[in-house]
Amino acid sequence: KVLSFSQNDIDKFGTASLITRNTNDVYQIQMLVLIMLNVMILAPIMAIGGAFMAIRQDVVLSTSLLVIIPLMGIVVFFLMRKAIPLFKSMQIKLDNVNRVLREKLMGVRVIRAFVKDKSEEKRFDKVNSDLTQTSIKVNRLLALGMPLLMLIMNLSTVSILWFGSMRIDSGAMPIGNLTAFLTYIMEILISIMMAMMMFVMWPRAEASADRIKEVLETEPTINEPDKPVILKSKKGTISFKNVTFKYEGAEEPVLRNISFEAKPGKTTAIVGSTGSGKSTLINLIPRFYEVTEGKIEIDGVDIRELSMENLRDSLGFVPQKAYLFSGTIASNLAYGKKDATEEEMWHALEIAQAKDFVEELPDKLQAPVDQGGTNFSGGQRQRLSIARAIVKKPKIYIFDDSFSALDNRTDANLREALKEETKNATVIIVAQRVSTILNADLIIVLNDDGTIAGQGKHSDL
Repeated sequence: KVLSFSQNDIDKFGTASLITRNTNDVYQIQMLVLIMLNVMILAPIMAIGGAFMAIRQDVVLSTSLLVIIPLMGIVVFFLMRKAIPLFKSMQIKLDNVNRVLREKLMGVRVIRAFVKDKSEEKRFDKVNSDLTQTSIKVNRLLALGMPLLMLIMNLSTVSILWFGSMRIDSGAMPIGNLTAFLTYIMEILISIMMAMMMFVMWPRAEASADRIKEVLETEPTINEPDKPVILKSKKGTISFKNVTFKYEGAEEPVLRNISFEAKPGKTTAIVGSTGSGKSTLINLIPRFYEVTEGKIEIDGVDIRELSMENLRDSLGFVPQKAYLFSGTIASNLAYGKKDATEEEMWHALEIAQAKDFVEELPDKLQAPVDQGGTNFSGGQRQRLSIARAIVKKPKIYIFDDSFSALDNRTDANLREALKEETKNATVIIVAQRVSTILNADLIIVLNDDGTIAGQGKHSDL
């Protein structure tokens, strides 16, 4: 379900919250279901069997169950009533702890560089303390439940012994029947206790279920078309027609009336100052975000009429932040093409200027990759990400400032090799370096307000 969300939907929930909902919340429901499977089979059998046998021993004393069971039910009802809001609050605070912890781990270098260890420690202590206080309240409440239920059970036993002894004195009941009756009553009460424990766990599971339900019932803002069009022509021409985009909740659009055409065999470069909407613009092509006004076409077909698979399968996307998955270099390169051969991988690495350093690794293509590619430098990650896109051999290449970590020499060599490889494909590049886009066939210059300041070749601009 989460994979069907647009980037906007993911931003709405937050990454940390989605992780908690997919792990901790699911676990709470799983535990309740496991207990229910045991209790729902065993408890009814014990309760019904015990009640039947108790009535056979003494009908009058059996009426005590009409008092005992409601009392236990009232205790559990008040526990649940108090616990449900606390459990909901606890899950939200768990989200906050996960969010802060994730930020600390992801930004550990920045934290150390700015000597913010102490302040970040205090920040974590604050959210962790909030979670701890709520957890203590919940556990105190639940800890109160068991003694109360045990008190009711013990008082019930004393009461039955008292009234039973009176019935024995009056000759209405034999001593042996009282002993048997107590055994059956205890069996009934234990089965009720088992059921009550399940209901004690219910509030947390209910809070978790509500959070999971919220995710499951969220309709993705970007949906598959009812009758998707199949791209007959795969030339790769991309046309922006009066495209305007505004983030949800924003007052002003990020992009305004963007119109241009990126053609096969040509390189289109997008430049502009920081915050002008360059990355946002190319994120509209794979439909990570949906255009607010206007439309984007590939080979004359509105991308909203294409299936996500068909649309994205035609793209080779290299994001601004190069990301590698845990595994091997080979598994990362084959991410876009499962049946990629070693020859294709080495060819892609050569074009991406990554062949030399991969050959120096002991395991070469089978060299391990840590999560996020943290065992490689920024430039190496970028080159491997570019190689991954090249292996796919798409009709459209999108490079979102993907050469920023490369030195000028490597950048020039890569662009030269890439030019031959992509001679029949559409190439869109977002870049900060002027040298990267000097030879582009079309340069789009964006203003700070998201409009096009000008477009043409470098010599024209």
